[in-house]
Amino acid sequence: MVYVAFPVAAAAVAEAVRGVRALGLRGVNVTMPHKQSVVAGLDTLSDDARLLDAVNTIVVDDGRLAGHNTDVTGFRDALRDAVAEPVANLSALVLGSGGAGRAAAVALLREGVRELTLVARTPAHGEAAAARVRAAGQHASVRVVALDGLDAGVVSGADILVNATPLGMHAGGKVPRVLVDNIRRTHIVCDVVYAERPTHLLEQARAHQARAMDGVDMLVWQAAASFALWTGRAAPLDVMRAAARQA
Repeated sequence: MVYVAFPVAAAAVAEAVRGVRALGLRGVNVTMPHKQSVVAGLDTLSDDARLLDAVNTIVVDDGRLAGHNTDVTGFRDALRDAVAEPVANLSALVLGSGGAGRAAAVALLREGVRELTLVARTPAHGEAAAARVRAAGQHASVRVVALDGLDAGVVSGADILVNATPLGMHAGGKVPRVLVDNIRRTHIVCDVVYAERPTHLLEQARAHQARAMDGVDMLVWQAAASFALWTGRAAPLDVMRAAARQA
């Protein structure tokens, strides 16, 4: 097998999905910003893909296209690697209500956090994401805070801080200063961005001696789950980690 990158314009997503079947591919990964737009062209969805309305892995099985979301388990496994003890009964703040934010939120709820705050640029989008997250069936408080309402009190009141936006990737800008400026040593800081060097958020987390989860680790774990779906084999994690760090 070979793994090849295909840049796809937003207007061509439907054609690209049909091409996966037509070309006889075993499957593909889907990255931002197409994780939701591919859903309409698929034959079946896994439970997590349906819950989040987002697909990052497509598997071709006997000519049918099955959509999966491995971001949930990818975030969970990366977090478990970074933090030895359980996060049950902690409170979490997730910046971003898109596909990555919803995946991180569901993973955290399943790990047993007692309270979850979703920070969204658009409150209506945040409320829609919160409704999906609550449908995961976990018994925790889920609230939405508008980005312009994010203040030091909200940040300081959380035990886990998650950046689930593209902020920090390439020239995509930085996360809000209120998030960075209020990191403390007892925080667990997670960044889903996989940049060439540590993001500003992670640099500040480590400077404050907070425990930190790198986006590259999540990238590897979600890719390992995709690999298993395509091949039926356990992924070579050490090889994948080394390749991701050298990319």
